[in-house]
Amino acid sequence: MTTVYVIRHAEAEGNLYRRGQGQFDGQVTPRGFKQIAALAERFRDVPLDAVYSSDLSRTAATAGAILKYHNLPLITDIRLREINLGCWEDVSWGNLAYADKPMMDNFSSDPDNWHVPGAESFRDVTARITAAVEEIAQNHEGQSVAVVSHGMAIRAMLCHYLNIPSKEVMRVPHGDNTAVSLLQIKSGRVAVVYLNDNSHLDANTSTFMGQTWWKKSSGAEDNNLRFEPLDLRTESKFYINCYRDAWRVSHGSDAGFEPTLYLACAKLHVRSHPLALMKVYRGDSVAGIVEFDAERGEAEGFGWITLCYMLPEHRNQGLGVQLIGHALSAFRKLGRTRLRLHVSGENEHARRFYERYEFREIGRDPGAMGEMILMEREI
Repeated sequence: MTTVYVIRHAEAEGNLYRRGQGQFDGQVTPRGFKQIAALAERFRDVPLDAVYSSDLSRTAATAGAILKYHNLPLITDIRLREINLGCWEDVSWGNLAYADKPMMDNFSSDPDNWHVPGAESFRDVTARITAAVEEIAQNHEGQSVAVVSHGMAIRAMLCHYLNIPSKEVMRVPHGDNTAVSLLQIKSGRVAVVYLNDNSHLDANTSTFMGQTWWKKSSGAEDNNLRFEPLDLRTESKFYINCYRDAWRVSHGSDAGFEPTLYLACAKLHVRSHPLALMKVYRGDSVAGIVEFDAERGEAEGFGWITLCYMLPEHRNQGLGVQLIGHALSAFRKLGRTRLRLHVSGENEHARRFYERYEFREIGRDPGAMGEMILMEREI
């Protein structure tokens, strides 16, 4: 009999920024590395004879947890990859749900009937991951192995081994990041001993304990933000009002705020890049604005975020990070390797927010109302 521990990768960018992350190679987040540390301790004294993972960076990094206490080589297998999302790759879940809610519902609750251009079918991902797992088991008869893969691929595999049809897929819940499922395989027969166990995580390290989407029958949720271009020809007043409020929060008053100047700059940003100024929605409600300058920093290789703004009723709910994700996605496609922005020296709350998401102070610049902190993160 072969014992196979099947492990979902640690939290990565798509999980944090709420964007489609199939074979898009998103990086592990700071919380993801905490999950990896907890996973390493879980497997410290578990006997293992081999460690496999998909070839994507988030699974390889997660497999490092197992290798910390086991002197084994990492074997990568492309068949353990996540489902290819086709045209859904690196698109916000909010936009996907808005554009095609029936297909989003199928993705989560009846994946055999999920079809989008360029994507892999649920049946194909099921066939390749089960073939990989069974071949691994055959090559390690009588041994114990760890296999690190991805959420939807693991779900497809579990449905197959539990004989659960596509329309009943919700009987197999989504697994938390670094959740573990245990298979025992003998003479080609597969028994699922347990699935999606995340007992090594606590409230601070679990991704799912801070989310609700995985409890629902639909893949859509109000906390998945949607991004649409803001039309300054008809919405300039809204833009100015948002910018003015952001200024007040940063500086305590309107002093130094120049609406004509900032509106003119916004128009230039939109001319430089079609996604540079976006109106952000939470469900059907307007939630904020994100703006970036695609020309600033081009020669030096960084992208510049001009404004991340959430309306008051949507603040302090863990949503603002998705605005960073929008800018990061756009600048990565432009070949930039870093993101930069300014934070008022008086705005301690904003500084802590950006530090939480890997920005660090790299300098100080003079501003209209005092010193500005220059912050940067790698992308």
